[in-house]
Amino acid sequence: MGILNVTPDSFSDGGRFLSPKIAIEHGLKMAADGADWIDVGGESTRPGALPVSVDEELERVLPVIEGLVERGLRVSIDTMKSGVAKEAVRAGATLINDVTGWSDPEMGTVCAESGAAVCLMHMQGEPRTMQANPTYANVVHEVRDFLVERAEFAHSLGIARDRIYIDPGIGFGKKLEHNLDLLRHLTDFVQTGYPVLLGTSRKSFIGRILGSAEAPLPTEERLEGTLATQAIAESAGIAILRVHDVLSAVRFSKIYRAITEPD
Repeated sequence: MGILNVTPDSFSDGGRFLSPKIAIEHGLKMAADGADWIDVGGESTRPGALPVSVDEELERVLPVIEGLVERGLRVSIDTMKSGVAKEAVRAGATLINDVTGWSDPEMGTVCAESGAAVCLMHMQGEPRTMQANPTYANVVHEVRDFLVERAEFAHSLGIARDRIYIDPGIGFGKKLEHNLDLLRHLTDFVQTGYPVLLGTSRKSFIGRILGSAEAPLPTEERLEGTLATQAIAESAGIAILRVHDVLSAVRFSKIYRAITEPD
């Protein structure tokens, strides 16, 4: 899944793809590089990010979704707002990726009526405050239990289990040790029976490990660290990897699978 942020303030590529024309071109390039999905987001969820209105988010994402769908690409909408999700599906999006696990009380109904696949992610708190002081007694158990409860609720609304993805939310209300613990136990999430989506691409924990807490490695220098997490994800059986650097991820995956899945 290729990441396409049409925002001015996303943590890695904010402002690069605000123009619909440039955003569509980048989406096409990611698809040519091997992305199966293009995930379009119009509101930054980086730590400290401020919310935007439904109208502003729609103004950012709809032209891009329509342009990509017209060219035959599979598109997901990265939003926490039911109003945005509804219009995005009308524009052709076929997966609703909600980083809050349906904090919007109308999101479940919108998803069920849309016929789209869904991704439910765990986030402790909200973007503005999530990294203030996240705490857990057992991060793996708590995140897994939350996601299973949300997924079961989604299924009770009529969404097929194989169309419900879960995402442990690396970097969303988690300290460094929480992120590493979740990555060490990805099989716990795969064993729930729900397909797992994972996003670690260029995340701050990678920058801190390769640099320091005071001087993390810049986002554009985190590819090797991202690919290391991809190896863990692939070995655990993750269904979808959400990445910025599609070509590198696809090449890595081809070699990994040639070694681990011989004919």
